[in-house]
Amino acid sequence: QVQLVESGGGLVQPGGSLRLSCVASGFTFSSSPMAWVRQAPGKGLEWVSDITGDGNLANYPAWVKDRFTISRDNAKNMLFLQMNNLAPEDTAMYYCGKGPYWAVRNGGPRGPGTQVTVSS
Repeated sequence: QVQLVESGGGLVQPGGSLRLSCVASGFTFSSSPMAWVRQAPGKGLEWVSDITGDGNLANYPAWVKDRFTISRDNAKNMLFLQMNNLAPEDTAMYYCGKGPYWAVRNGGPRGPGTQVTVSS
């Protein structure tokens, strides 16, 4: 079955950086678009980024403003999210999901999440 496990979250000061990782198994990783989504306390699921199976096309919502970069290593079945210039409003649980954002939003597989807290 599909398994996704995120890591790399933690506590970081405003302006700092974190790199999230996600290890995938149970499906043909290189054939699947993948997404990062997040959920802050009391809020709904929010799209962070997604990427095609071959890694050639990445998409971001406008609010990312070039601060985040999604990437993948298909040889290692891994997905990454480099986050720079973090702000307190980026505090959330971050999840990797199988599929583009709309599939994850509609209940597609995602991992247990990794907590990112941005605070001084």
